[in-house]
Amino acid sequence: MHVLIRLLFLLATAGKRPKLSLFDTSTVHMRALLTDIDVAGHINNGMYFSLFDLGRFDLMVRAGVWDMMKKNKWTPVVQAETITFRKSVKFNQKFIQETRVLGLDEKCIYFEQRMVADGEIYVQATIATRLVSKGGALSNAEILAAAGLQAPEDLVLPEWVQRWREDTALPGARKPAPHLWA
Repeated sequence: MHVLIRLLFLLATAGKRPKLSLFDTSTVHMRALLTDIDVAGHINNGMYFSLFDLGRFDLMVRAGVWDMMKKNKWTPVVQAETITFRKSVKFNQKFIQETRVLGLDEKCIYFEQRMVADGEIYVQATIATRLVSKGGALSNAEILAAAGLQAPEDLVLPEWVQRWREDTALPGARKPAPHLWA
């Protein structure tokens, strides 16, 4: 992770920020640092995903899910992600990162994450995540039960996200995935 120092700072200070439910929106105030930008003077397109990791960690810690994950030795992994850029976040610019659970299916927890500056969305991403243990990937039913949570009834995964996930999925790790261009 490119943002290890930021992650350690976030983990050390998350307990001082208000507690959240996993289904609340996390807000993290940030500034574009020299290590975030590319030769064009704005945050590098790949760096956004690393910064979005921080938003998900903030939500997990403040919702109390991170402690449960550590106790059970569960690891979060990203399955798929898509991003849309509207404006560039430039060096030293302040911005807010917002993170919320967009929805769930049997396997993945989907997050919507945004970089917001001057009251406008600059960048938006949709990220499909899983939790894995030594025994393999966990179902969302297992995760929610262990956390003592129930998804809100009005939390419905948008149809386009379901299609995106199905259309872009690779075969599972135990199935062959030959390198052939179609």
